[in-house]
Amino acid sequence: MIAEDLQRYLQASRDSIVSSLDGLGEYDVRRPLVPSGTNLLGLVKHLIGIEFGYLGASAGRPAPVTLPWVEDKSIWENGDLWAKPTESREYLVDLYRAAWKHSDESIAELPLDAPAEVEWWPEHKRQTTFGHLLVRVTAETAQHAGHCDVVRELIDGRSGADNPDGYYDLVLSMASAPTTGPGTSSRNA
Repeated sequence: MIAEDLQRYLQASRDSIVSSLDGLGEYDVRRPLVPSGTNLLGLVKHLIGIEFGYLGASAGRPAPVTLPWVEDKSIWENGDLWAKPTESREYLVDLYRAAWKHSDESIAELPLDAPAEVEWWPEHKRQTTFGHLLVRVTAETAQHAGHCDVVRELIDGRSGADNPDGYYDLVLSMASAPTTGPGTSSRNA
């Protein structure tokens, strides 16, 4: 039951990440809007490796595909955070969905206490369990879904899939509300 709950939360975050690309052109899905360089398609690319690595290879279920950024070792220089011009949105989203499928098979087949080993962790920390990695991936994917929400909002004001029309205008009006009155201090004035 816990594994199914975690998978449900993981899928909700995956869906949120992919929906952050909806309606945007190639320029917008690739461009960074914060000093760290975070960009929508780069987050998708990063999560492909996260799922194949932690919920696949580390659990004894290697990915059915070889990721170019792993093979050329550019992943160790943040090569998984940027989509190359030759890596289309469709290619990366399809690969992300393949990673979901592979991870979901692991979730269905492996008990949470199944042993796992993360080869890129320091040797004294490599031994763990599949359950630990599932929690880690669920949390990381949710965190990156939040990053996608912020980047998308910076692009066109869309502030999440569930906000009603006019929500952004409401937020802007609240941001320009007076700083004195009930609930405020004179220090804010």
